[in-house]
Amino acid sequence: MTTDHDTHAPSKKPLIPKALLLCLLLLLIHMTLTGGRISVMLTGLSMGMSSFYIGLVISAFALLPMFMSVRFGRLVDAIGPYKPMRAAAISTLIGITLPFIWQHWFALGLAAVFIGLGHMAFQLTVQEQIGLAQGETRLKHFSWLSLSLSVSGFSGPLIAGLSIDHLGHRYVFALLAVAPLIAIFGVYKIRAYLIANHTPTPKPEVKPRIKDLMAIKPLRQTFIANLLLAGAWDTHLFLVPIYGVQRDLSATTIGIIMSSFALATLLVRLALPIIRRFATPWQMVHIAMVTAGLNFLLYPWFTDTWVLMSLSFVLGLSLGCTQPNILFLLRQTAPSDRSGEVFGLRMAFINGSQVALPLAFGAVGVAVGLVPLFATTAVAITLGAWFTRHADRQDQPFDDTTRPKRSTPPPS
Repeated sequence: MTTDHDTHAPSKKPLIPKALLLCLLLLLIHMTLTGGRISVMLTGLSMGMSSFYIGLVISAFALLPMFMSVRFGRLVDAIGPYKPMRAAAISTLIGITLPFIWQHWFALGLAAVFIGLGHMAFQLTVQEQIGLAQGETRLKHFSWLSLSLSVSGFSGPLIAGLSIDHLGHRYVFALLAVAPLIAIFGVYKIRAYLIANHTPTPKPEVKPRIKDLMAIKPLRQTFIANLLLAGAWDTHLFLVPIYGVQRDLSATTIGIIMSSFALATLLVRLALPIIRRFATPWQMVHIAMVTAGLNFLLYPWFTDTWVLMSLSFVLGLSLGCTQPNILFLLRQTAPSDRSGEVFGLRMAFINGSQVALPLAFGAVGVAVGLVPLFATTAVAITLGAWFTRHADRQDQPFDDTTRPKRSTPPPS
């Protein structure tokens, strides 16, 4: 069963393939997250909230998803995508609407919780759905997904910033609420497809355990690579602005350096259909890990803007191409009845990184400075490439024959 055709009208090809439509709906939800995060932060500061409380509110976007994503992934495996996607879009709408109705610090905290949970649930379900395609089509779908996240990651904060300047801190939330409203309508319109696209799985005889998933070597290697690459992404977003301030770079210069990273991720994802003709997913992941490691070693030795922009751009190229490949490898190596749980576990690792790394690096950076943190990141990601160097021996990028079919035997 592929995600490109409506099962209820096989003779008609839809104007927009279902996988692409799902990516566009995710773009709306992710735009609400990225724009909402900036809006919550700036609104809190305008209310006089301290940086400590702002940090707590921002951490709420990732804290609960870190603990709930695996459980939610199992739920998607059990009941299918429609109800989870509908609930996720409604949760996002509630979250982004609360600060518009009630301009209070408590409303901002609730907004972070509802938006974070809604985005986690929606993204996880979309990942599981577009991964139903086979072979090269699956990698194409994950490329669409990564590209949509790049667009929403850029447009969300831009819309939020412009709206706050021209409409004010209250009405920015009303404007951002349009996106999840459209997403709710979109999910409703394809409900028949989503319901028909789910194959019920029998209840496992034993309670599923994360330990069983980690016992699958190719899956474990993919999780290791994913955790290190996600950590490198978060490290760059956290350390480079601080490094720029320490080197007396202006806010505009720092913004340009960070924008070059975002631009590179967008460009490389546009070029992925060509790149994947010459390299397997694991080859691209390993090249990205080695390139990122060298990049972090070089960063703290330069202050020239053009050099830092170039390093940031190269890092964006390397890290930007990894997400669709990681998603493809996870889907390929996951047991067929636990793919939602696998994507949930990946999201738990990413959210854990987003919560833990800024806290840890903030504390350690005060004690030892930033250069050791850059070096530690470089060593960690390079060692990760070394320990997973043999993973590509089992790399079959466009073949599902090696994928585990079930994690537990079906009941007799």
